[in-house]
Amino acid sequence: MRKFTKKLKTPKKIHKLLVICGFLTVFTPHSDAQAFFTPAPSPNYSRIVPLAISDGALYVGSMVGLNLLWYKNYAHSKFHFFNDNNEWMQMDKLGHILTAYTISRLSTALYRWSGVKDATSAAIGTSLGMAYQTNIEIFDGFSSAWGFSIGDMTANTIGASLFISQQAAWGEQRVSMKISFHPTDYAQYRPDELGDNYLERSIKDYNGQTYWLSFAIASFFPKGTKIPGWLCLDFGYGADGMVGGSSNPIVYNSNGDEMFFPRYRQVYCSLDVDLTKIPTNSGLLRTVLSAVSFIKIPAPTLEYSRHKLHFHILYF
Repeated sequence: MRKFTKKLKTPKKIHKLLVICGFLTVFTPHSDAQAFFTPAPSPNYSRIVPLAISDGALYVGSMVGLNLLWYKNYAHSKFHFFNDNNEWMQMDKLGHILTAYTISRLSTALYRWSGVKDATSAAIGTSLGMAYQTNIEIFDGFSSAWGFSIGDMTANTIGASLFISQQAAWGEQRVSMKISFHPTDYAQYRPDELGDNYLERSIKDYNGQTYWLSFAIASFFPKGTKIPGWLCLDFGYGADGMVGGSSNPIVYNSNGDEMFFPRYRQVYCSLDVDLTKIPTNSGLLRTVLSAVSFIKIPAPTLEYSRHKLHFHILYF
């Protein structure tokens, strides 16, 4: 019988975050910061070459590191498949969509900054996002404790497709994938599974995560509309009451009392800000805003769950 939870999710997610941060690295210094952060109008090989080398080194290094630090500690097997679609009320699948989308978007921005044409940059960026995600699933496929997940790969494909389809259709991202997080009380019952500090919980505790589709409202109206370009309408999905993957194990509070948590889904509607559309003449600020644009801005929010509407003055 398979283990109750898929603990490999945690280090993989940490690795993905490291890769996203790695893609944001500034590879060469420049005395003129404004010029450095401005996209090149044509292919600039003083940017392209270091970027490509850094991408390759980061990609290979992360794969080797993941294998040495994690997979080698578990028994290997013949390549096999595994169905984990019923775990975490599909929150982990949304995590795969977000990761594929974000890596595709950020790496595309870097190649566009290097002067590579829009379509080529998007193709390179999306390929990097899919390649990284696919390799992790292949590693899973050769691990006896897990397996290649069709559900995970489907989610990866959806995330990458969400990005490149919009680039092809509109040349911009009118619908973005984002995440928000708030701490919950569940981690105290299973800190090894849900995290024992804020950083770990932000990565491991699906109860506190919400995944959003963010619609840039003005982009769907004719040019000249008075709607601010940065104003967004978001629709979110979350789940609550989960202390285990597919069902909850027995847990106890500090008094030794058995705890029962109902598992339920949540849907949200909220306003948001597209940080990439904030007007600024600073190339550095524009880069920073783009880098953190996958984080949902706290705002008044409507929640529908357990057949009731709830209003949050400020939802994280």
